[in-house]
Amino acid sequence: MPKPTDTSFWDHNRNLIRSRKGGWIVGQGVYCHGYSMMEDLLGKVSLMRVMVLNATGRLPGKRLGAWLEASFLCASWPDARIWCNQIGAFAGTLRTSPVAATMAGTLAADSMAYGPPTMVRSMQFIQQALQQKADGIPVSEIVAEAFKSKLGRGYIVGYSRPVASGDLRIPAMERTRKRLGFPMQAHLKLAFQIGKYLHEQHSEQINAAGYLSAFLADQGFSPVEVGRIYATLVSSGVLACYADARDRPAEAFLPLRCTDIHYLGKAQRQYPEAV
Repeated sequence: MPKPTDTSFWDHNRNLIRSRKGGWIVGQGVYCHGYSMMEDLLGKVSLMRVMVLNATGRLPGKRLGAWLEASFLCASWPDARIWCNQIGAFAGTLRTSPVAATMAGTLAADSMAYGPPTMVRSMQFIQQALQQKADGIPVSEIVAEAFKSKLGRGYIVGYSRPVASGDLRIPAMERTRKRLGFPMQAHLKLAFQIGKYLHEQHSEQINAAGYLSAFLADQGFSPVEVGRIYATLVSSGVLACYADARDRPAEAFLPLRCTDIHYLGKAQRQYPEAV
């Protein structure tokens, strides 16, 4: 939206809430993008599908809703070693509320290196890569061009993992895709081709962000929409780790003594006395 040049823009919206989503009409009903939430959606449509409707304005079909739900399930694990889940566990051991814990852990995943933003960047990459392929550019050059944007380092978002090689979520989501009857389409095919090339040449493999974003690009979603849909992706795992720590004695999660800290900085120094 262009920046307003006079006060008419603000006056147009003054003391008035406008919405393209819907809302509550007192005494009549609650509406979301033309659907009656009590009559059309409640008890008939899954929470996942309604969440996508809220994020995008489009209600996905049952098959796609099932795939999306599976993608959330495969990406949020109850493991307190994971950065965002650890925040939930610390919040539990310090006796915060479950809301505060879950939101804090979810916010920690709002990162350019991991979490939902990586899916946005992965989709941007694979969409650009597909256009490059259509222009006749081979996979090797697509990869080389992507490396240049990373100062020559062998890293492409959606195609590496900091801890493990490979990603057990890929075969699980592939089984889900096939079971639900989704064909392999252009973005996903190219994503696997790039993954194969990177594995052979640079020992890197496609990860969950690369896979999920490529599939969703084939379903017509945009990077902006994907960022909205997956905003709370890690919340389930965060909540699980909060609950685990909250149900144990207070401050029992990862307590440390000062002697447990291995200091690698400068040695202790003597400072001159103040004059």
